[in-house]
Amino acid sequence: MSKTCHEVDYEIIGNSMQLVEVELDPGEVVIAEAGAMSYMEQDINFEAKMGDGSEMESGFFGKLMGAGKRMLTGESLFMTHFSNQGGQKRKVAFAAPNPGTILAIDLAEHGNELICQKDAFLAAALGTQVSMTFSRKLGAGFFGGEGFILQKLSGDGMAFVHAGGTLIKKELNGETLRVDTGCLVGFTPGIDYDIERAGSLKSMFLGGEGLFLATLSGHGTVWLQSLPFSRMADRIIAHAPSLHADKG
Repeated sequence: MSKTCHEVDYEIIGNSMQLVEVELDPGEVVIAEAGAMSYMEQDINFEAKMGDGSEMESGFFGKLMGAGKRMLTGESLFMTHFSNQGGQKRKVAFAAPNPGTILAIDLAEHGNELICQKDAFLAAALGTQVSMTFSRKLGAGFFGGEGFILQKLSGDGMAFVHAGGTLIKKELNGETLRVDTGCLVGFTPGIDYDIERAGSLKSMFLGGEGLFLATLSGHGTVWLQSLPFSRMADRIIAHAPSLHADKG
């Protein structure tokens, strides 16, 4: 069975401040979030397009619907498409906006699907569908913070997502894992996701661990991040000098 996504080669460079360098054969295309590109070699052309390119057969209305759903996750209406229009292999590199680790995942090896945090997606081979998804219980949306609106990556090619800090991989075989909602990066099909209250009212308000936890159970793979950007931003703001401090 032939693949629907372009087959791209890649190399992840660096340790704590990683970028991914994608090698494109002539005619191959990779899609990425706006502003993620670090550098590109000659013959690589880029164009901002509405949607991820998987809606090619659906016409303008289908592209508009797909792009509109992305806007609900807080992402741009447009995605950038990088194509190799030369006669030999060329490279383009992408980096995340904050320190962390890049996860390269072959969707074909994980049920052709990955559910991830709305701001985790970095880049993917053309043909990958980037859409939004919701947890089954609306309570997760009203109380779960980052955990409600998630992105679904569908296809049979390579996708690259970003984790803040260190990336942790967990294999679940019927167990249940409870995590801070911001620490979730993504999970494969077979994992059920929900939100639960973080203990007693006293623990919720005085424990410092947030009001709600994400619960993940079932059979599959879960990826976590040690330092969500929201947590890092809160610490920076808390220790920043007051804007109203005396200027002497």
